[in-house]
Amino acid sequence: MPILESFYYGKDTLTAGKALQIARGQLNGVLSKNTLEKIRDSEKTVKNIVAKNEVVYGINTGFGPLCTTRISKEETLELQTNILKSHSVGVGKPIEEEIALLMMILKMHALAQGYSGISENTLTRIIWHIDNKIIPVVPEQGSVGASGDLAPLAHLFLPLIGLGEVFQNGETIETSILLQKHDLEPIVLGPKEGLALINGTQFIAAHAVLVIERLQNCLNHADIIGTIMIEALQGSAKPFYPELHQLRPFKGNQHVAGRIKSFLDGSQIMDSHKDCDRVQDPYSLRCMPQVHGASRNAWLHLKELLEIELNAVTDNPIIFNEEFTISGGNFHGQPLAMALDYATLAASELGNISDRRIYLALEGKTADVPKLLFEETGINSGYMILQYTTAALASENKGLCFPASADSIPTSMGQEDHVSMGSISGRKALQVIGNVENILAIEMLTAAQAFDFRKTNKSSVFIENVHQEIRKHVSFANKDRVFSKDIQIANDIIKKKKLLEVYEKNIRSGNLKETELHKQEFQSI
Repeated sequence: MPILESFYYGKDTLTAGKALQIARGQLNGVLSKNTLEKIRDSEKTVKNIVAKNEVVYGINTGFGPLCTTRISKEETLELQTNILKSHSVGVGKPIEEEIALLMMILKMHALAQGYSGISENTLTRIIWHIDNKIIPVVPEQGSVGASGDLAPLAHLFLPLIGLGEVFQNGETIETSILLQKHDLEPIVLGPKEGLALINGTQFIAAHAVLVIERLQNCLNHADIIGTIMIEALQGSAKPFYPELHQLRPFKGNQHVAGRIKSFLDGSQIMDSHKDCDRVQDPYSLRCMPQVHGASRNAWLHLKELLEIELNAVTDNPIIFNEEFTISGGNFHGQPLAMALDYATLAASELGNISDRRIYLALEGKTADVPKLLFEETGINSGYMILQYTTAALASENKGLCFPASADSIPTSMGQEDHVSMGSISGRKALQVIGNVENILAIEMLTAAQAFDFRKTNKSSVFIENVHQEIRKHVSFANKDRVFSKDIQIANDIIKKKKLLEVYEKNIRSGNLKETELHKQEFQSI
């Protein structure tokens, strides 16, 4: 096994990319000596507060509307165990294992900053779960996104006290059986530990981490696939000239325009019709910088907010020292809830314009490109029905774009009278992105098919290489077949980033010289 680079919980800056690297075993999450000292000091502070019998929310009081109910010294430990039990009320199917793993990683980083009163023993057990991929079973529904993601986080940490279930090697196992197998005892939670574990935005943030990765992948593929469609349908390169976008310098617009122009550089196809009498192209071709670019701006906004959240302390109360504790609202999910709703809309629009390009390719109004992308129709339906699927997916996405963060239903007997519903924002965002991946897969198929009718001239080296990569996996269709198989293959190409591998290879070889404008902002996570 190679020795992995270390990430220091509570000390280093966490990003979506680094969180994913830890989750995928490419980066080793550890605690430094200085961090351990801060953790021990914070735990000691909480114990001193209990010893002095000072009133601090969640340490020696009840929770939510029970905040005025005093808890005796003798009952403070039972209180912390009970909160995990009582708040484990999630319903629905379990979230993906990677999301639950990300939740633990994000929670580790927040707790390790030393403001939560958590014990070294508890954090060590969480790291054991992360490193050994022993992942708690967490139901997907039940959080309102303030007082943090209470229900999912309670389920996430039930295994610490020997309860709940975990995934290991693809199997679901009762925690009690697992602990016996590994000769481990349940953790005895100290004062405030239960509350520290379940207060926070890690369910929302873990979804946002995957939104960042998967939406970025969609954005990158949309530019490449859209460029193939421009070539196939003899679109103009002028809408991508930098002079135009300097007059309206949105970062995303400029970045997309620069990319598409670089993809087209050296194209014989583009040169072959530069003197044609077409005045301008339909919006789905011409306005890719404005539409794809707007979605990129939304993605960038979420990325910037998420990086703040990933390095924040979001539990409650916050322990500064024995004399200074604050019961505030850092657990409220509104900052990410609104940004995730924005990202959901951004993803949906990427699918909407892709569907329009697919429709355009089927019309048969471009020279040499036949109707429905088949030379013989009637007995063959061609690519007609694939666009039915993209229409259905695009419509479904529109219904999912209603912002979850626009809603708030009071909970906790009015104590929590405004909530973010950010957990729903995160879940919906991934659902929409999944639909967009399929829409882009279908556009990939139709663009490649239409491109094959450009037999006289060649495109740029890069686009030709991309088309060749697609054809390694999906053949040209000259008669009807079960296209659902093709769609699945194209979806795999997108998820496995095969076209981006071609992109990187062409950058290294010098075949492609992409603009550096805003490149780092949009390509790093």
